[in-house]
Amino acid sequence: MTSAGLLMFRKKRDALEVLLAHPGGPYFRNKDDGFWTIPKGEMDEGEDPISRARIEFEEELRVAAPAGKLIELGWVKQKGGKKVHAWALEGDLQDDFKLSSNTFEIEWPPRSGKLERFPEIDRAAFFPPDLAKTKINPAQKIFLDRLINALLAG
Repeated sequence: MTSAGLLMFRKKRDALEVLLAHPGGPYFRNKDDGFWTIPKGEMDEGEDPISRARIEFEEELRVAAPAGKLIELGWVKQKGGKKVHAWALEGDLQDDFKLSSNTFEIEWPPRSGKLERFPEIDRAAFFPPDLAKTKINPAQKIFLDRLINALLAG
């Protein structure tokens, strides 16, 4: 399983902040540190990863990814085996931004026979890098380091 995603960043009062998304649904409701992620989604075989990353960003946040230069952040393999490709880009959300993620349906409560719909993403927020490193999926921390290194080099 392979996913592609975008790590949006902004500079607010000369301080770097990155946008992370919290997965929706009942299994993640009370989980915080180590569970946030870059907006990302699964790719089909042979699909262009940058196109998929842009599509997923828009589906999960209901706002188009900003145009501009992409910074390649490489890929990581998460604990469950999922390979995640990532790119960073500079941008911001409107002051009146309201999260309206796409949804998924699962049987809930388990074995109840009832299907319930949940948002893929239930929260999105900007974090300074140090706090982002505690919030993000541990495998994705390297994306933050790679972004900082790229910004320092560039």
